[in-house]
Amino acid sequence: MDKKSKQFLYEYLNNASPTGFESSGQKIWLEYIKPYINQHVVDVYGSVVGIINPKANYKVVIEAHADEISWFVNYITEEGYIYVRRNGGSDHQIAPSKRVNIHTEKGIVKGVFGWPAIHVRDAAREEPPTLKNIFIDIGAESKKEVEAMGVHVGCVITFADELMEMNDKWIVGRALDNRMGGFMIAEVARRLSENKKKLPFALYVVNAVQEEIGLRGAEMISRRIKPDVAICTDVTHDTQSPMYNKKESGNLKSGAGPVLCYGPAVQTNVLKMVIETAQKRKIPFQRQAVSRSTGTDTDSFAYSAEGVASALISLPLKYMHTTVEMVHKEDVESVINLIYEFVLQLKSGHDFRYLK
Repeated sequence: MDKKSKQFLYEYLNNASPTGFESSGQKIWLEYIKPYINQHVVDVYGSVVGIINPKANYKVVIEAHADEISWFVNYITEEGYIYVRRNGGSDHQIAPSKRVNIHTEKGIVKGVFGWPAIHVRDAAREEPPTLKNIFIDIGAESKKEVEAMGVHVGCVITFADELMEMNDKWIVGRALDNRMGGFMIAEVARRLSENKKKLPFALYVVNAVQEEIGLRGAEMISRRIKPDVAICTDVTHDTQSPMYNKKESGNLKSGAGPVLCYGPAVQTNVLKMVIETAQKRKIPFQRQAVSRSTGTDTDSFAYSAEGVASALISLPLKYMHTTVEMVHKEDVESVINLIYEFVLQLKSGHDFRYLK
């Protein structure tokens, strides 16, 4: 990762991009990829697509999602405390003592998730954090003061944690799910441009919104693009740390390479081509099985319109949906390399159907 990539990574990851409110992050992402694409499209809900060789008929997508989990202001007490509602899969158990940013029309309002001190809690009847009892304190003494600060029901809330690096090997922070994906596909576009590679097909570099609440951004943009093949990237669980059950979640390890997914939504011939590419280029990879769905934007692309030949390349991640998500730098580079090499070896018009 060179200086330019690292600067983009920090700017992009440290910016908040909550589900439904992704525009500021999308602006950063688009500005970075503009030199490496021929044109771009932004849909009405904010998904952004950078297009390389747009006049070609055969359409290939590489995709990530741009949004992060967050909270909404749901109720303000007369004493000025704020109760919340999830926006996506936010984890109530990690909330107490976390610093937050409340996004208002007046700007950011700082706050904290409060919690009663250990000294006053009854150990025999201790309540765990739940959505019903976690609350935010913004230093106000009344509902009127809260509202005067610009905070109202519907304001979106994000954790204030920012990116850091650990032990020279790890990238750590909130919202690596899946802003790392947006970073990686942007790096693929940059590499294609700087290496002066000419593609025989149109490449759509897609940063979709609203994945965290049901893959909605990918659902919309897939109908608009109508691609022939899609390679999606997201995160998946590293299962090596305590409290994971490998019999249920598989044996996946950060630092061991991208994870390739097997499941009904993954088109087998596309997956085989991805595996062959990895083996030929000596890119390490791991395998994962899913049941009914991948739980990623791959599902939206796969089942869009008449069906899109799709595959999923995942980045192993520790502590998903916390403020200390961790990814290994070598895995990030390997995912970029694998998508890049797959795109280079793909021929325009390739027919992935099982029967012809």
